[in-house]
Amino acid sequence: MSTTTVGVRELKTRLSAYLRRVKAGDTVIILERGVPVGRIVPVNASLEVRAQRLVEAGLVAWNGQRLPPAAPLARTRGGRTVADLLLEERE
Repeated sequence: MSTTTVGVRELKTRLSAYLRRVKAGDTVIILERGVPVGRIVPVNASLEVRAQRLVEAGLVAWNGQRLPPAAPLARTRGGRTVADLLLEERE
């Protein structure tokens, strides 16, 4: 996975080539007069790839490791789940 930047004119001229790169998993950032205005990303990216893109965009900090499973914060009485109780409350 890599990120490529391209100007609007170049993108229009070689759109098929850039779409092949996106299909291969790359991200294409579109520049207009040197200013980023858009991004073309693969549709079916894995969770790890999407998380890495958020890191690259500066939206999150992540060391690449999975979180350990956490114990539930709330417990219910009986065999019902919290989701069941919420759905019942909404009705």
